[in-house]
Amino acid sequence: MNRPTRVAVLEKQSARAIDTVRRSLKRRHAAERRFRLYGRLAIAMAIIFLAALFLDIVHKGYSAFEQTFVGLDVYFDPDIIDPHGTRNPEVLAAADYTALIKSSLRELFPEVRSRGEKRRLYAIVSSGASFRLGKMVLNNPAVIGNTVRVWVPADDEIDMLVKGHVDRESAESERRLSNQQIAWVDRLTRQGRIEKRFNTTFFTAGDSRDPELAGISGAVAGSFFMLLVTLVLSFPIGVATAVYLEEFAPTNKWTDLIEVNINNLAAVPSIVFGLLGLAVFINFFGLPRSAPLVGGLVLTLMT
Repeated sequence: MNRPTRVAVLEKQSARAIDTVRRSLKRRHAAERRFRLYGRLAIAMAIIFLAALFLDIVHKGYSAFEQTFVGLDVYFDPDIIDPHGTRNPEVLAAADYTALIKSSLRELFPEVRSRGEKRRLYAIVSSGASFRLGKMVLNNPAVIGNTVRVWVPADDEIDMLVKGHVDRESAESERRLSNQQIAWVDRLTRQGRIEKRFNTTFFTAGDSRDPELAGISGAVAGSFFMLLVTLVLSFPIGVATAVYLEEFAPTNKWTDLIEVNINNLAAVPSIVFGLLGLAVFINFFGLPRSAPLVGGLVLTLMT
């Protein structure tokens, strides 16, 4: 094969190789565009699902920022609150304010006679209503002997009814409120004694067995102090340990063992650290339960 022929063959082979590379580049570029498109679609779908979840939570939970109150005309009977007229704060705080609330409800519904009906009637108002009356008297003892319109929190079942979360058309046996209680609430509503107000209790109160009296104040404060303890303890210890291991510690079996254990601790479930905190800090050292100090120490061990 003469030289011109070899050159022509090489040129053809080179042209075929270039065409092959170009086709390969086109496929790679197309695959890269598809990969980017799939990534963007995945991110968009994740954002859509997250937004849908957030909207669903808001839609179902926004009513928690409102609380139902019942307006009662309470007669602050001095014979019950302060029979001796001493105005002693200890005596005022120990008075039976629940009796005042029950008396106000009986005046609103004088037809209620039987013990069972009275029990259902009293259940309209929250068990924490008496504390509100006690605070009023302690802050202003001048109300003793007077009749005052007091807005007290309703029971959580009444709150759900007013907010429309109770099916009135369902059978009485399928809900926790009786038809009689619903009729009483409707009567109070017509009298203007039912109101929905901003739920300040949700932000100012702590834990409670009664849903209408529960709040997040204790949880927020506990979380804040727990993270503060964790920051104060784990930040200097963690930074000092990292600097020492990377810059000053000699390479030997002990430092290798420490690094392996640090890496292994990252895979330990948090419940194990919780049990460790219970066994060591609470049972052995006797630290108080539900204290931010204990939680901060446990999180320090985790980090």
